Amino acid sequence: MKFGINFDDFRYMKKLLLLFLLFFKTVLFSQTVLNSLPLNLNFLGKTQILSAEDEKTKDVYVFTWDNKNVNILKYNSSLFLTNQFTDSIKHETSRDLIGYSISESKKPSLYWSSRDYKNILITIYNPDDKTSESLNFDFPKNHEYIISTFQADNSFYVLAKEKDFEHLLLYKFEDGKCDIKMFDFSSFVFKNERNVQISFNALIKYFPIKKIDSNIYTPIELASSTSKMYVIQDHIILTFDNTLIKTQAFDLNIKTGDVIEKTFDLPAQQTPFRATNSFYSDNKLFQVKANKEFLLFEIKDFDSGKGIKNYSFSKNDTIPFMGSPFIMQIDNNNPRQLKTTDKFLKNINGLPAGISVFKNNKNSFITFSGFGEYADFYFSFDSPDDFGTRVPYALSKAVYFDSMLNEKLNFAKDNQTRPLAIDNLFYFLNNSKNIRLYDVLRLNNYYILSYFDSSSQQFVMRRFTDGLMMEDNGNPIMNKAQFSKPFSFDSIKPN
Repeated sequence: MKFGINFDDFRYMKKLLLLFLLFFKTVLFSQTVLNSLPLNLNFLGKTQILSAEDEKTKDVYVFTWDNKNVNILKYNSSLFLTNQFTDSIKHETSRDLIGYSISESKKPSLYWSSRDYKNILITIYNPDDKTSESLNFDFPKNHEYIISTFQADNSFYVLAKEKDFEHLLLYKFEDGKCDIKMFDFSSFVFKNERNVQISFNALIKYFPIKKIDSNIYTPIELASSTSKMYVIQDHIILTFDNTLIKTQAFDLNIKTGDVIEKTFDLPAQQTPFRATNSFYSDNKLFQVKANKEFLLFEIKDFDSGKGIKNYSFSKNDTIPFMGSPFIMQIDNNNPRQLKTTDKFLKNINGLPAGISVFKNNKNSFITFSGFGEYADFYFSFDSPDDFGTRVPYALSKAVYFDSMLNEKLNFAKDNQTRPLAIDNLFYFLNNSKNIRLYDVLRLNNYYILSYFDSSSQQFVMRRFTDGLMMEDNGNPIMNKAQFSKPFSFDSIKPN
């Protein structure tokens, strides 16, 4: 299962930076790696690493590229290097690498988007005879923008918006062909928080759809998004939390193009609430509402809409199942601990609410949060202008705490004595100063970090699993890490 992360995600990554720096004491870095090899990468400012798993054969591919070459590394299911192929960069230089697919004949393809996202260059690589060929795909003229991309069942998908129409288009690329599905939203009713009807186009314009990856902790900024997208096997789930009274969800069938609407009322309360949100996980919808007086939380079955669990806490209550303290951080300043539920609710009041769920084995780790950004400017008088120069700046505020649900969806104290694999991975990244490029791949119950070490000029693969660091197992943490329509393609042509 492929996902992407970057260091910007760390600012409010709930488990790795903030609380780790506050409460984590004993750390040891493992030097054990799965494999490494010398790799010459030029112009690191324009370089990427992309790792991929063939979901049928379980082979693993790693693609690294710079301004001169593309390196294709192929590993078997035991992660032994079985093939290496270097191909020169041709038309890809001025493009962005946005995804991959793997054909039935085991030929990987890379997808390179033009800067305006109107055209995709598809390069198909044959590692066996060390050759490649390129195809050119132009989006239709009415193409407006790309919402998101993802890989599933060795195919590459692009979810995109078409101008002037109340629908989304899903492009599926595989074996040199493209199939298109249309998801039509013109028959559905959308309203804003003032109960005024708005168009689907207006909704996703003002509240852009953000893709959620279930394989990692969802950063607080992403959890607070109003419109979310989840890819679940042959379905795309869209959720919208813009009315303050309900979550409006849509189940998009990737194979048939059918769209099914589902609505989930938010927890009811007499006092007004301005902070609401939801999160989809494991065929359940988790909803939260908060103001300065109350925190309401409910879990519902996504298929039936029936409530499974609900909780309510006032500002005077002590929350017994907290897995971390209440934490607040203003911009990039040091995080602060809030002592009471009252102080937490006062600080979350007025912020866009967020809730995220990360499931690991039988337990689900939940973060309740609020996140807001404020943009302003000041005048700098260090300029020849008598009135000074207007300098923009932005401030952010994050407030949150963690909890854990057991297999029966009951809150439980987190008494685990070992960190999770993702904890180990993020902590290692945060403390490794020579990692310039990296990508992460989840395989079964562990993660593979592929990265370029700028100091040794080596490409390295390292495995991370749940647990304390045992000798040579690759985990860096000693103590508990818990804080808190088909298309044909023409020959390649210049744009």
